[in-house]
Amino acid sequence: MSNSNHKIVPHLWYDKEAKEAAEFYASIFPDSKITNVTTIRNTPSGDSEIVSYELWGQKFMAISAGPFFKMNPSVSFTVNFDPSREKEAGEKLIEVWNKLSDGGTVLMPLDKYPFSERFGWIQDKFGLSWQLILTNPEGEERPAIVPSLLFIGEQCGNAEEAIRFYLSVFKNGEQGLLVRYPKGMEPDNEGLIMFSDFKLENQWFTAMDSTHEHRFSFNEAISFMVYCDTQEELDYYWEKLSAVPEAEQCGWLKDQFGVSWQIVPSEMDEMMSKSTPEQRDRVTKAFLKMKKFNLVELQKAYKGS
Repeated sequence: MSNSNHKIVPHLWYDKEAKEAAEFYASIFPDSKITNVTTIRNTPSGDSEIVSYELWGQKFMAISAGPFFKMNPSVSFTVNFDPSREKEAGEKLIEVWNKLSDGGTVLMPLDKYPFSERFGWIQDKFGLSWQLILTNPEGEERPAIVPSLLFIGEQCGNAEEAIRFYLSVFKNGEQGLLVRYPKGMEPDNEGLIMFSDFKLENQWFTAMDSTHEHRFSFNEAISFMVYCDTQEELDYYWEKLSAVPEAEQCGWLKDQFGVSWQIVPSEMDEMMSKSTPEQRDRVTKAFLKMKKFNLVELQKAYKGS
């Protein structure tokens, strides 16, 4: 199975609610479905459930693997309600907002802002943050759901450097909009990134700086999986992105900005979802010993040779 159209896939870490959360989101967003649920056994967190799903055309993976990481708004998902694409975009936005509000926390109230007729930022009952926005139909078209990076605390001021860095690492990159804070937006410093978006492979991201006092930062609860077809590719992304040696394990790494990535073989999904429990156990046992993934070793474990 090739992930050519989804080379980069957001990955969410839950204590035990991955499947429940995926079902909740799939019930809220259009064109959504759970595509696979698999259990891997004997991980350091015990048995872990892995869930793959799609929300409004955006692929996601989630895992229930214990209470080790807590989601926070440094990574959120922007949902574009585009009147030129969506009849009743405004009503749809309110409907989604109301559903996500159930047990959630409002971070920015649903209101009219200088940059949008209607915008709101909410953290849902599972801890995941969403920015719902009525987009300007004259603007360039963007996907419905886009991961958003918030550069805060010691990373504040690094959004532009991060975008440049990611565009240099990934092929087929594209810089989209870039809007800086004007004078008089204190505490946000003039010239920092108020909003920007960029594309890596086929995945759009948005990024912004914020000098506001926030007590959270990027962590492993939300990471980005990069699917690689060859060992050469696995080596390339590992080499380019990994900046924190002690964070390297089981295909996970952390870059110089603190964002977590998983560099995984494209075959991994198949090895996990189209396999017998024995095959799955062998592959799990093999990858738990690795930092960077070794494709040949994983294939051997899968085949049992």
